[in-house]
Amino acid sequence: MLELKDFMPVNYLKKERFTGSYNGMRFCMEKAEHEGSDTMLAVVVWPEPYGYDATSEEQKTRIEYTFDADGIAKGVDWLNEQYASQAERWKKSSLR
Repeated sequence: MLELKDFMPVNYLKKERFTGSYNGMRFCMEKAEHEGSDTMLAVVVWPEPYGYDATSEEQKTRIEYTFDADGIAKGVDWLNEQYASQAERWKKSSLR
């Protein structure tokens, strides 16, 4: 299970994308700016073995939360939900 303490704070995410992996599931959190609206926190998952830029958009699942500490906490919860709900997908990708 992923834990909030293992993720970067908002100040880090203002400048850099945070990526990681967990048992076949890759993920990232990054600042998402949309013209005419608030800055959001984008959270994305995709299967191993490739990195974010080398994986097609069709294989990625994403959601956005507020760009603050609460948004990061919700993002970590969502990552854990994605891991649990798609366990077979991650297991298959980690066997490659």
